[in-house]
Amino acid sequence: MSKAVNARIDKLLSSMGYGSRREIGGLAQAGRIILDGEKVNDMTRRITVTAELPRRMTVGGEQLDPVSGLVILLNTPAGVTCSHCDAGPLVYDLLPTRWRRRDPAISTVGRLDKETSGLMLLTDDGKFLHRVTSPKRKVSKTYRVTLSRPLNGDEVELFASGTLMLKGETKPLDPAVLKVVSPTEAYLTITEGRYHQVRRMFAACGNHVEALHRERLGQLHLPEDLTVGAWRLLAGVEQQLIFR
Repeated sequence: MSKAVNARIDKLLSSMGYGSRREIGGLAQAGRIILDGEKVNDMTRRITVTAELPRRMTVGGEQLDPVSGLVILLNTPAGVTCSHCDAGPLVYDLLPTRWRRRDPAISTVGRLDKETSGLMLLTDDGKFLHRVTSPKRKVSKTYRVTLSRPLNGDEVELFASGTLMLKGETKPLDPAVLKVVSPTEAYLTITEGRYHQVRRMFAACGNHVEALHRERLGQLHLPEDLTVGAWRLLAGVEQQLIFR
């Protein structure tokens, strides 16, 4: 947090998604809210909100979530939508219920289309979101691509040339790096985020992407031990890897 503020405990916890003020009052009456080792009974009490507060407070036996600047790393499964309101399984359904009630709301940092899996970030920090997604930053994104047909053999040079034009557009793509693994598998690193860009790049070469998995954002790699559909909070030092 940039500076300390004072807030009523019930209002603070409600904005963090722990429940309505009435529900939070019930938690307090049950002795489920602890601050500095003591039960909190007066929910109208004002406290100083600092970055250290999660280390001082527990709710329901668990450490308080970060008050603001929540950044979540998710291993997104294919078949979920990066939306708050579309039909079908949503990426937000994979998160704890209280996080879906936070104010300000948690949003995805960019989007993966429904059939793409892998590394996704979500945050309630608008400045962080803008920093990652701003075209000026040119944050790189690396995908593992599985193709329906063998590569032609000229894709490495074509993608790196900065001359590839996607159908319906008037500006060529920025140079991209293609690392071939096999005739039908490759890693592609791009620094833009145009609509369905990776799929359209291979379509421009007469090929079809059968599977797409995001492995890396900047120098932040999807952890091998983070199972599909699982998430964890991203520490500040890890966040900086994105911009390297």
